Amino acid sequence: MTIMVTGGSGYIGSVTVEILRAAGEDIVVVDDFYRGHESALASDIPIYKGKVGDRELIRRIIKKHSIKACVHFAALTYVGESVENPLHYYENNAVQTLTLIEELVRGKVEMMVFSSTAATYGEPEYSPLDEMHPQCPENPYGWGKLFVERALKSTAAAHGLRFVGLRYFNAAGASEDRGEDHIPESHLIPNVLFAAMGRREKISVFGNNYATPDGTPIRDYVHVVDLAEAHILALNHLRDGGVSEFVNLGNGKGYSVFEVIETARRVTKHSIQIDVQSPRIGDPSFLVANSEKARKLLGWCPQFGELEQIVRSAWAWHNKYPHGYKDHHGI
Repeated sequence: MTIMVTGGSGYIGSVTVEILRAAGEDIVVVDDFYRGHESALASDIPIYKGKVGDRELIRRIIKKHSIKACVHFAALTYVGESVENPLHYYENNAVQTLTLIEELVRGKVEMMVFSSTAATYGEPEYSPLDEMHPQCPENPYGWGKLFVERALKSTAAAHGLRFVGLRYFNAAGASEDRGEDHIPESHLIPNVLFAAMGRREKISVFGNNYATPDGTPIRDYVHVVDLAEAHILALNHLRDGGVSEFVNLGNGKGYSVFEVIETARRVTKHSIQIDVQSPRIGDPSFLVANSEKARKLLGWCPQFGELEQIVRSAWAWHNKYPHGYKDHHGI
């Protein structure tokens, strides 16, 4: 069975391709490389440069490779950017995905694993968040992903395209050869490590008066390898005839900003300067996943659940590849 992976050169996508290949799967990647890295992919993987909204391209790939399943990562993912340019995000993340889904149905592709997000929930009404939590996103990025969730649900009912929508919490960490290399970098753990490496002077902490033990926001960090493993389990669920589902992926543990920084100091053995700034509007105090459904439905059991494991793997990757991927355009 050949699997089409969209956005396979991105952070989570490239690690998932690596894990899928290690499991013996046949992979075809579709990517426009807008923010991904072609060098994150093995040279012998069939790669098609283009957008998932290119109807003729998707149709040709499905036919040529007899595609039976799609793992869909391709999306823009910066929350702030989505607020500044919502139409671009809706067109890229929602409209183009609708075209992809239409071509999957046309090509009789019966299974799809969709990269969704905890951003579909919006401001938490309770925590840990389970899949029944109300969904009211705070930004266009979250709304675009929620729209695709709704489109998948109705398409499954009308046309039989079965899916698993995986709602990620905070992806972090690295495999041995694939890690986080974004321009700009907005995630906490790599930025803290950049401060340890001297690539930035200090790390900004947005607020220290939250209703948490140390005053900084608490988040659920999940290792990118554990996320990748969940995609194989989701595919297996669908292969076994499983019904369509939405599933949270998180560790069920929360770590504060200060805990991340202190862990990075311990792992790197470097001092890391901080700069406490005003809180960002809309940042909840506590955002942690209830992932019991993933464990029961998919048999998912994270292997790298401790914050130190996550930070240590990211630190190893950034030291092995101090300038990121060889096709990094910003360094």
